[in-house]
Amino acid sequence: MFLYLIAICVFFIIVTFVLVVVLRQLIKKRASELKRSRGWGRHIVVGFFHPYCNAGGGGERVLWVAICAIQNKYPDIRCLVYSGDCDATEAEILFKAQQRFNISLPKPVDFIFLRSRNWVEAHKYPMFTLLGQSFGSLKLGWEALTSYVPDVYIDTMGYAFTLPLFKYFGGCKIGCYVHYPTISTDMLERVSQREESFNNMSVVSRSVLLTNLKILYYKMFASMYGLVGARSDIVMVNSSWTYGHIKTLWKVADKTVLVYPPCDISEFIKIDLLKHRNKSVKTILSIAQFRPEKDHKLQLKSFHEFLSHVNATDRSRYKLQLVGGCRDSKDAERVEELKAFAEELHISERVEFKLNVSFEELKTLMSQALIGLHTMRDEHFGIGVVELMAAGTLTLAHNSAGPRMDILTLYDGKPTGFLATDSTSYADAIKTIFNLTDTERTDICENARRSVTRFSESEFEQGFLRAFECLLGNVL
Repeated sequence: MFLYLIAICVFFIIVTFVLVVVLRQLIKKRASELKRSRGWGRHIVVGFFHPYCNAGGGGERVLWVAICAIQNKYPDIRCLVYSGDCDATEAEILFKAQQRFNISLPKPVDFIFLRSRNWVEAHKYPMFTLLGQSFGSLKLGWEALTSYVPDVYIDTMGYAFTLPLFKYFGGCKIGCYVHYPTISTDMLERVSQREESFNNMSVVSRSVLLTNLKILYYKMFASMYGLVGARSDIVMVNSSWTYGHIKTLWKVADKTVLVYPPCDISEFIKIDLLKHRNKSVKTILSIAQFRPEKDHKLQLKSFHEFLSHVNATDRSRYKLQLVGGCRDSKDAERVEELKAFAEELHISERVEFKLNVSFEELKTLMSQALIGLHTMRDEHFGIGVVELMAAGTLTLAHNSAGPRMDILTLYDGKPTGFLATDSTSYADAIKTIFNLTDTERTDICENARRSVTRFSESEFEQGFLRAFECLLGNVL
């Protein structure tokens, strides 16, 4: 009986191996035909997996600056983006990258549009969302793989389950840039403490049984996540916080490097610290996509609490501007919910929503604001935080992860901004900032500006290219 089981196992291993080899050859053959049809000849092709490349967020800035860096250093390499933005043309996507990020690519980029992006959208999986999205990414990744096999595959959105597909079936060199671990020890701790949050519903946090089941589910998922992530040949992470989690989960410390994301400080740093700051109406500016984890409700609560301690006659001197991108109808619905919440708090006349603004308008808004506000807990890095600091706003962010560990740290022994955790501490910090003298505020803002040179595009390009060369060395 034992020998019989061994024979069955060996048989299935052999069949699986043969199947992988056959599929790999068929996929590579299709890729060669497509390469010839596009006239790419012997060009090395680097494929970037970024299904939401038209979203206009910090992750998209990383994508376009990475491609720009490769094109500048390796003009013969062709860059390909696997995009799920089927409602936009190639020209529209590149125009938005130029408009939003002030990035113009030196060479054309090729696109492969994926039709099954809905398989990775959260609303499709009301339960077991992490698992559903991850297995959905296999469907999306398979569509990408069978459409074209690049020489080098780089996931820049966090779909780790696609990595083994391209490694074993495509025979690619595998790299990834991790903005945010799909699961983290912080998430496990939050569930174990039965703390309600955007990814831990109250019905779970109030039940011991459901909490224990969710912990088991998270631990099993974390094991799978670590297994697939470890298939990478090189892993780039965007912050100290992300580095710690990926190192623990993927256990490939020798392949993992910290590469801070590119922040557009070159344009924002030109903004005068004092010239255009509106003193008659003191503006608090928030820059963040309208996603649940960004916690815009905390911003409204904090602003409401701050205003509650301001004389009624003086409240018209303060304004909160929420600036961000809307990716889809869900984000648009979230904006409407936030507007309703502002009405409920009786602060709607002091709150402005500005959606999908241009780069030039963004600079204008930054030049007028006195405070930059950011409220996401466990923000992996915080490009928006850096941009606000570079623009000369005195920045207030959540006391966790990237802002606490990498960004709003002491520089030359002096403060670079403020940190808070809840509506009360945010309101207190806002009051403190508004009570600073011009000299005190300018001193902090100038020091913050000096500190953010660590996060410039040139620093990112150098770090990214060093990691990319590790992949390229095995392809050339």
